[in-house]
Amino acid sequence: MPELTAEQVQRGRGPDPSALARRKLISREVRSARERLTSTTGLDRAFDYELVRLFAQYRLNGTAGTLVLALLVGAAAGAWVPLYKVSGWFAFVAISCVLMFALCRRFLAEPSAEARISFWRKTMPLAEMLHGISWALLPILFIGVEAPGARFFLTTTLLIVSAITVMLCATMPMAVYAGLVPITGALVLFFSGRSDIDSVTMLMMAACAQLFFIFLSNRLYSTSVATIEFRAEKDALIAELGTAKANSDEARRKAEEANLAKSRFLATMSHELRTPLNAILGFSEVMKNEVFGEHANGAYKEYSGDIHGSGQHLLNLINEILDLSRIEAGKYELNEEALSLAGIVDDCVHMLNLRAKAKSQSIREAVEPELPKIWADERAIRQVVLNILSNAIKFTPQGGDISVKVGWTATGGQYVTVTDTGPGIPEDEIPVVLQSFGRGSLAIKTAEQGSGLGLPIVKGLIDLHNGGFTLKSKPRAGTEVTITLPAERVMDTLPALPEPGERSAA
Repeated sequence: MPELTAEQVQRGRGPDPSALARRKLISREVRSARERLTSTTGLDRAFDYELVRLFAQYRLNGTAGTLVLALLVGAAAGAWVPLYKVSGWFAFVAISCVLMFALCRRFLAEPSAEARISFWRKTMPLAEMLHGISWALLPILFIGVEAPGARFFLTTTLLIVSAITVMLCATMPMAVYAGLVPITGALVLFFSGRSDIDSVTMLMMAACAQLFFIFLSNRLYSTSVATIEFRAEKDALIAELGTAKANSDEARRKAEEANLAKSRFLATMSHELRTPLNAILGFSEVMKNEVFGEHANGAYKEYSGDIHGSGQHLLNLINEILDLSRIEAGKYELNEEALSLAGIVDDCVHMLNLRAKAKSQSIREAVEPELPKIWADERAIRQVVLNILSNAIKFTPQGGDISVKVGWTATGGQYVTVTDTGPGIPEDEIPVVLQSFGRGSLAIKTAEQGSGLGLPIVKGLIDLHNGGFTLKSKPRAGTEVTITLPAERVMDTLPALPEPGERSAA
């Protein structure tokens, strides 16, 4: 695990992800460079093994085809060459094929971790050279044969063998050269001293074909290396994804454990805090109202009011934290019923009207007529309206105006919009105030009392109703908060429930 710097410890942060990525890349490059230094081809050792493995597999699979080709060539050569010579040549080719087959089987039988790459990269080209020599002996059988078509047959056969060698040995360039050199030399020696146009043409064609085969082998080798590199990168990415998934699962498990511990803590602390708070609120209210007689000193009554107000604020804060915790955990259950959105808004305005009058504020209502009822949780909707109205009253200055509108949305739902004439919120602070315990710069400067949980609770409760929440604000232009409920929650759009008889028939 990477060590934390002093600056990171002071800031309370973990290691920089970009620095971790750079360290991982550097360590990978160092490991790759070390493997290239110990490799015989300049590639990673794993690539060396993979190239030799591909060569062995290709040669192993091509052995039967090569023997069949040699048998057909021998049968065709019997038209110009005695059978005993052809049989000896075929035996030599068969021996070289069997030797190559045995070497490839032995290499593939070795575990990859114990494979002697340098040994096999020397042995395989030697075996391929022996195989090329066996085919290079074919022109010896045709020495002195001047029959029509013999030279063309010989040239075509050796070019076909050269093409097969390139295809089967492309992953090992030294084996390609070792197999082509004897065949090329045999062709040159066979046609040397011949000046007729057919021989010269065949020799030039064979030379061009061999050059093309060499070029093709290099291209095939480059393609094989690129394919292996891509596959190695894919395997590395899969391994990294597996590691990342394991880390993610572990982090999720820890987060679930932490969330469970938080829920248990909140459940326990809510009970432990509410019990003494009830006593504090009750006794402070008795002292504030002077139920058992007047205080000897008037300051005691004021102190009792302060104690009661502070206890009430603490109780509200505990309730807000519990509500937000249930919403985030998906444990908040909606007790839905038919209710009037306009009626709830009117009740909330009436409830907070005294607080607004204390700041010489005016609240204007605009409600569209004949709004049908909605299907929602009354407590949740009431809490939503109270929260956004309380914020408007809290941040609107003395003598300001607050307007509340209730009406239809364009999609057939219903909305509530609360607009104030307060100082507004900078656009870059809107995501902050929507976070849990987030407070804008205005609330911090004016030291407004609050926990920063009002708007997150509003958004969470509206999301539970599949509604929408928007907040528009600019400095010195006021704030506009709109909540919307979808058309599916308007009672006029809900389908009627079938009668018991209709339901059974359906």
